[in-house]
Amino acid sequence: MLLTIFSLALSAGRAQNPGRIFRTEVTPYSNRAEAVKHAKDDSDLKISFRPTATRQGAAQSLELPLKWFSGDVYLHLENVPAMYCLTVNGQKVATVEDLTTAADFRITRALKNGLNEIRLEFVDAGRRMLSPHCPAGKDFENSYLYAQDHRAVVDYEAEIIPDPEGRNFGIMKINAVVRNAYTTPEPVRVHFDLYDPAGKLVDHNNLTKVVAPKSIDTIRFKTFVYGSYNHKWMAGRTNPGLYKAMLFVNREGTYKEYMPFNLGFGKTEFTDGRITRFGEELVLKKAVCNATDRATTTLKLKTLKKQGINTITPDYPQPEWFYALCDELGLYVIDQADISIADKRNDRTVGGTPSNDPELVDEFVERVKAMYYRSRNHVCVIAYSLGAPSGNGYNMYKAYEWLKSVEKFRPVIYTDADGEWDSDL
Repeated sequence: MLLTIFSLALSAGRAQNPGRIFRTEVTPYSNRAEAVKHAKDDSDLKISFRPTATRQGAAQSLELPLKWFSGDVYLHLENVPAMYCLTVNGQKVATVEDLTTAADFRITRALKNGLNEIRLEFVDAGRRMLSPHCPAGKDFENSYLYAQDHRAVVDYEAEIIPDPEGRNFGIMKINAVVRNAYTTPEPVRVHFDLYDPAGKLVDHNNLTKVVAPKSIDTIRFKTFVYGSYNHKWMAGRTNPGLYKAMLFVNREGTYKEYMPFNLGFGKTEFTDGRITRFGEELVLKKAVCNATDRATTTLKLKTLKKQGINTITPDYPQPEWFYALCDELGLYVIDQADISIADKRNDRTVGGTPSNDPELVDEFVERVKAMYYRSRNHVCVIAYSLGAPSGNGYNMYKAYEWLKSVEKFRPVIYTDADGEWDSDL
């Protein structure tokens, strides 16, 4: 599950999308109290993005706190009502056609002191509209700007897995991606702490790495987690155990930018055509469920679990809280990229089905990439689907190859593979 090359997580998208980044939904908090409560609205590192409608889209003008200019500024967009071209102060940042998957952008270079205009021009992508799905939330719900220091944790990948040598404990791995945006080498000092499901401190540590100018690097933590077999995370349990972890940064003796997340003990693998955890094949009882509002979705998921369902198969990537909820409730998830286009799905000529139109390959891979980085750290995710039945061809092959290049253990599924090699099941 853990990547060895983290530049992939922060690489730009297509050439026309140099400002878009792909990563876990990472939002820093100013202090531990905010982080524990997940109080984004109380953080001085965050400003809600609530644009007003324009003739061709939506826009918001705002002044940023002066201290934000001592670091990097990001824009997180979610529940955008139409495909859009994003510009900041007239500079094009990216064009995004996938409406259901949240998108993040590094917009630092386009900002200025004083009033900044963030504008979305809604566009018609025609045949590039690969999915009929629309966001379930209110327009621009959970969209915001946030700031990070020039030396910061900008992504992470984490897990607690059984010891590969069969010893009776788990191993926690946290790989923190750190960025130095300065023009000189700079030290980045990162701390973590880990609490078990009963609230007991399991371990804490810190490491420092000198990061080259204008680059990213990885700080790797590894620790033994004793007693982990008392807290196996398995779907269907009444109280699936979740460990609570925190990453934070020490700069000149001051602790900053706290990032909380949960971890479940266990590892999903694909072995001899079977999906397994702790060496046992999983028996999956599946149901489709997509997020609406949080209260309604919570009730629906709890009802499905009472009915004996243990696996959720959403039609497209969900809000981050949806995966966190499945972690908490004990429900497996087979995540699915937002690719769903039945038009000419049986036409395998080049350019027939969109799945075999090489001009669209970047869009296919981008949607799979956005899905993967959004949910990869959630213990509930046991497999990935390339999309709804949409024919097969070059674009699906490339999407499969990319996903397998970063995901070594969990299976990749595509129901329209029709016996070809771009599906593990």
